[in-house]
Amino acid sequence: MKDVVALVTGGSRGIGRGIALALLAEGATVHVTGRTRFEADVKTPEHAGSLEGLEREAAKLPGRIFVHQCDHGSDADTERLAEEIRAGNRLDILVNNAWPGYENMVENGDFTWPRPFWEQPAWRWEAMIGTALRGAFMMSRALAPLMISTRRGLIVNISFWAGQVYEGNTIYGIAKAAADKMAADFAHELRPHNVAAAALYPGLVRTEAVLRNAEYFDMSNSESPQFIGHVISGLWRDPALMSKSGRVLVAAELAREYDISDVDGYRPVPLTAADFARN
Repeated sequence: MKDVVALVTGGSRGIGRGIALALLAEGATVHVTGRTRFEADVKTPEHAGSLEGLEREAAKLPGRIFVHQCDHGSDADTERLAEEIRAGNRLDILVNNAWPGYENMVENGDFTWPRPFWEQPAWRWEAMIGTALRGAFMMSRALAPLMISTRRGLIVNISFWAGQVYEGNTIYGIAKAAADKMAADFAHELRPHNVAAAALYPGLVRTEAVLRNAEYFDMSNSESPQFIGHVISGLWRDPALMSKSGRVLVAAELAREYDISDVDGYRPVPLTAADFARN
């Protein structure tokens, strides 16, 4: 991966941080965005994680990191970032991961995440639809021409089974279904240019937010944040990449195909829609 250039949005914490670290560990050049540049600016545990902290971890890895403070709810920030990426004349992989809306699952001691749609806080819709989905579209829109110019690239929308089955939160389901459709339609329009796009499903990932609320989850088949990053690397190297373009892909399933283990040697069991139908 030493010749690969990637952009991971929302990489100061959670899955995005794990993806960035995995790609850096494989030698890639990785641009990472985050809303918080310095650790001193972190206000609450829900927003824990900074680009400054990521840079320290990245210094131990073979790849090169470039950090960008960016609010993906701002079109001006998105365009400024796109200009910086375009100045390098190359982008191989775009991972649309920035996804506000998971913050504050517990509000004033109340776990609001599984409440019915009529009791959901309005901010969660604005975060997942108005910011996350729009941000992914605008970032892809700004950088797809760079991939098209080199006739190779991969856009990955980080998504989840909530796009296909009920997974405890209506807003989350709507957002993930839209992310899947976005990737499918991107793929259709990019295919003549040899650029791929796909939605990629992790399993339950041991992010900071999940670990803080571990009592609500079955962690027995969980994945490290880095796992999906190594899977993205495998997908990029796949000579049959274009045959997977437009599809919903399951990270644990691809890991089996590519013979990839998690960082602790565990091989996560791929989930299916039936796993959620039983819940």
